[in-house]
Amino acid sequence: MSKKLIKLRNRIIVSLIIFITGKILPLGVYSVLFDIAAYLMVGYDVILRSIKNIGHGQVFDENFLMTLATFGAFYTKEYPEAVMVMWLYQVGELFQGYAVGKSRDSISSLMAIRPDYANIMEDGELVETDPEDVSVGDIIYIKPGEKVPLDGVVIEGYGSLDTSALTGESIPKEVNTGDEILSGCISINGLLKVEVTKEYDDSTVARILELVENASNKKAKTEKFITKFAKYYTPCVTIAAVLLAVIPPLFFGGDFNDYMIRACSFLVISCPCALVISVPLGFFGGIGRASREGILIKGSNYLETLTKVKKIVFDKTGTLTKGSFEVSKINANGVDKDELLRITAMIEASSNHPIALSIKKAYGQDVDISLTKEVIEYPGKGLSVMMDGLRYYAGNEELMKMHNISYTKASETGTVIYVASEDNYLGNIIIADKIKDDAMEAVLRLKDNHIGVVMLTGDNEKTAKDIADKLGIDQYYAGLLPGDKVTKIEELLSDTAKVAFVGDGINDAPVLTRADIGIAMGGLGSDAAIEASDVVIMDDRLLKISKAIEIARKTMYIVKENIVIALGIKAFVLLLGAFGYVNMWMAVFADVGVSFIAILNSMRTLMYK
Repeated sequence: MSKKLIKLRNRIIVSLIIFITGKILPLGVYSVLFDIAAYLMVGYDVILRSIKNIGHGQVFDENFLMTLATFGAFYTKEYPEAVMVMWLYQVGELFQGYAVGKSRDSISSLMAIRPDYANIMEDGELVETDPEDVSVGDIIYIKPGEKVPLDGVVIEGYGSLDTSALTGESIPKEVNTGDEILSGCISINGLLKVEVTKEYDDSTVARILELVENASNKKAKTEKFITKFAKYYTPCVTIAAVLLAVIPPLFFGGDFNDYMIRACSFLVISCPCALVISVPLGFFGGIGRASREGILIKGSNYLETLTKVKKIVFDKTGTLTKGSFEVSKINANGVDKDELLRITAMIEASSNHPIALSIKKAYGQDVDISLTKEVIEYPGKGLSVMMDGLRYYAGNEELMKMHNISYTKASETGTVIYVASEDNYLGNIIIADKIKDDAMEAVLRLKDNHIGVVMLTGDNEKTAKDIADKLGIDQYYAGLLPGDKVTKIEELLSDTAKVAFVGDGINDAPVLTRADIGIAMGGLGSDAAIEASDVVIMDDRLLKISKAIEIARKTMYIVKENIVIALGIKAFVLLLGAFGYVNMWMAVFADVGVSFIAILNSMRTLMYK
């Protein structure tokens, strides 16, 4: 509990003691002084806030309503009611503060990943340095139990990293020389010597912290509606209370004190606290619950949109599949297989695409880039280079057709790289990708949630069909260039049902941005993922997509429950209050009691399993 809440709790206790003392001691008419003292002890800050807000032009808020209602109670000499109304209101505020704190804790655990220092070697000794003062290329040392302060590559050492703060996974990650490590993880064992690859502002931890800190600024439509509703609702009920206190006594002969009490009860009942706090708290709890699972949702607006998703479109490579390509077969034509592999590796020498890396890995020898010249990249088709006085081509069928090269179509399933020299077809290399372990289960779970699944890929029809059949995906589109994926997403978009796109966040940034919801898989360390997506799955577990949707749906269900509960009870009790069937105690229940119910209901988002 924060110092502010502890102070409020102590004031509530002291106020209650003063109030009870005034009732126990035989003070007669002087007991009212204890009532006033108890009232001021517990409610002075509400009165001051009300006056301050009026000075700023913010008249109609809960502070004004509570002040006006309790002043009215004092005017009608209902002193105990005035004290208890303010006392119970502050108990409600205390409980609300505690509830918000509990919700914030689930996100605060993420904020704990912020590094305090980085170890730099100076004159043979490790010196603690501010991570923001460390530059790219500097060498830092990470000892067991310390946070990884900056992104980098291990150049010496071996150990285990606790990545749970980033991914939600408790299984340690083993790292060795040459492995990339990300800021925000915690070293479990082993001294790691790391070369920094990103400055602090561009590091994984800085990007994630910025994302979390800005999440509250992006409000859902429901949240905006409640804020706007309260803005008009409060002055309306205040005017209604004034009319209730004045019109019946003036025009219908009613008792002024009786209608003044009714008006005060009316004001207490109408206080919009339950709505104003419980709706944002519900969304906040949902975002916090998701963050504990390693799912970062950038705002409550995206949480709300997730509940409306009826179709999820997956990129294939690196999303549904591991993206760890391997050469499965070499079909040579006029040259031997080793020579075909060498030529292809030379053509792909300058590329870092997973397919190019798999070919170079299969070749197993160093490739001299200086032997290739005039490299031309054909987006979505392949590459061509000048080598040994000839122009060589490596790519898909479209590349062969573009240059009128006669080729033999491969019969094998997989990604096919066709290779040619000038107009001479040299053969093809089959690259196979592996489906992710949880891909099939993830697709089934999405279907169980009544969500359609679509796959987009630049691969050929045969490979796409093979993957789709294995995963049970009925709708897929093959042979797409990067621009075609955006076009296809636009065709799938609907005015009613929302469409989400899931990609690796590196090559899919345009599509992630265009979809109603962009979900980046394995977004750790990927600038494109964090910038372009609305939801970031911090590891590669596809099952977390359905989990994010389920958390969003549960959150929205609870938020709607709160709205119905708060408005329903208040409307009913307001009607009774206007006709004099409600005293101040029932009015307090309609305000503070309903707030308790709504807050407790909101906290269910944190406990959702």
